[in-house]
Amino acid sequence: MTLFTLLLVIIWERLFKMGQHWQLDHRLEVLFGRVKHFSMFRTLLMAALCMLAVFLCIKGLQGLFFNVPLLVFWIALGVLCIGAGQVRLHYHEYLKAASHDDLHARDKMAGELTLIHGIPPECDEREYLKELQNGLLWINFRYYLAPLFWFVVGGVWGPVTLVGYAFLRAWQTWLARHHTPHQRLLSGIDAILHVLDWVPVRLVGVVYALIGHGEKALPAWFASLADRHTSQYQVLTQLAQYSLAREPHLDKVKTPKAAVSMAKKASLVVVVVVALLTIYGTLV
Repeated sequence: MTLFTLLLVIIWERLFKMGQHWQLDHRLEVLFGRVKHFSMFRTLLMAALCMLAVFLCIKGLQGLFFNVPLLVFWIALGVLCIGAGQVRLHYHEYLKAASHDDLHARDKMAGELTLIHGIPPECDEREYLKELQNGLLWINFRYYLAPLFWFVVGGVWGPVTLVGYAFLRAWQTWLARHHTPHQRLLSGIDAILHVLDWVPVRLVGVVYALIGHGEKALPAWFASLADRHTSQYQVLTQLAQYSLAREPHLDKVKTPKAAVSMAKKASLVVVVVVALLTIYGTLV
């Protein structure tokens, strides 16, 4: 059921998800707004309770009406957790502003697209566009490839692991947008996601190494297997940048488009691999 659900979710997300309505991050804002104290324990507890609620729903729906309600539940959760509807709008607004040389609007949208890791101040245009590329690559990982990974490895409990990851992603985004770096540090969210992202980053990294043009990408990927300290953001974007080395880095429209194009190729490769593994019985 995983592959069937995944394909339906991707189709729905591509065609209809262009905003916050079908986004778990938006639905959790009311809960996040009530949190006034921050700790790693509280972060883990909130995520565990969210996963428990999904687990109980799945148990309650199993066997009802030939599992049709269960399938609908899987699809609804997949649509809520996979995809970046609002962020896609920010990307299109960036392209519109850049094409019209509206620097204020361009910088505002670039700030939204690089919310988690930011753009270094006083950087030149080339570095600015490179960091924008990195932000877009990371968005593709956070909202598509990493959720897909946790959905697949969860097997029959895929929605549980998917919701757990999506909850933590939403919590990190909320903290980056509404709270101080110190409060974000107290929450422990970056450390938790560093651990959870280790395997999926390496799996996605090898895809970037294979589909891109960078001859340095594969050696860098092998080196990353023994690296436990470098941030997953740096590992992933470094591998992707090796593969983007021959793409334009000075055009404010073509540069982000190159990153998005490669991210889409990586997503397609991952979906095809999941489909083949499912067909041959390796995955449920």
